[in-house]
Amino acid sequence: MPGIALVRKPGPRIAEGIVTHIERRPVDHERAAVQHDAYVAALAAAGWRPVYVPRADDLPDAPFVEDTVVVSGRLAVLTRPGAPERRPEVESVARVVRELGLNSVRIAPPGTLDGGDVLQVGPTVYVGRSARTNDDGITQLTALLPEREVVPVGLGGVLHLKSAVTALPDGTFIGDPARADLPGMLVPEEEPGAHVVPLGGDRLLLAASAPKTAAMLEKRGYLVTRVDISEYERLEGCVTCLSVLVPD
Repeated sequence: MPGIALVRKPGPRIAEGIVTHIERRPVDHERAAVQHDAYVAALAAAGWRPVYVPRADDLPDAPFVEDTVVVSGRLAVLTRPGAPERRPEVESVARVVRELGLNSVRIAPPGTLDGGDVLQVGPTVYVGRSARTNDDGITQLTALLPEREVVPVGLGGVLHLKSAVTALPDGTFIGDPARADLPGMLVPEEEPGAHVVPLGGDRLLLAASAPKTAAMLEKRGYLVTRVDISEYERLEGCVTCLSVLVPD
């Protein structure tokens, strides 16, 4: 399954990134840069070829590249982030996906859609109704993906759908059932354990802040790579936020 991993290095203003559901805490830019390099190295070690979107040092949230594009097959849906100050992040991503040969389409006003609200599991695309993604954005995404089943998901008290739940390679949801309206959810041992990135086969990427969840998943037969993303967690980020994986 490995292919391309879209990523973007953090800029010096990363500490100014938006926080919504947590208290603002200091963020060390230099440490964030080191953590980002290690994150990208973990993807590369799993066979994903990093492709860097140009730096956007004037846009604090730019390393959270997941929110700017949703990739389904060879189609790249360029989003319209719900936070207006994040919308300038999309243009540089648009140029990169075109250079990669993907077909691109856009979410148009008045729709809003953040990629962090989009969870793809097999033929189904789950989309969180959040403060960043509205019903018009979900309707547009549904029309743009006629071959997929798009399922809206109610959320409570979280920034994005993937802030509450992700999915294991076998399709099992892992997350907080009190935050997302999805059935049959495996509950992680720690909150960051709700965020997994399937890397292909039985390999998973997980935050180092969820060691008990990592052990639980290893007992279930998964090969877990742990990465320290503590500076991004201070900004409500998680392992899914920092990349967009485009399978070959």
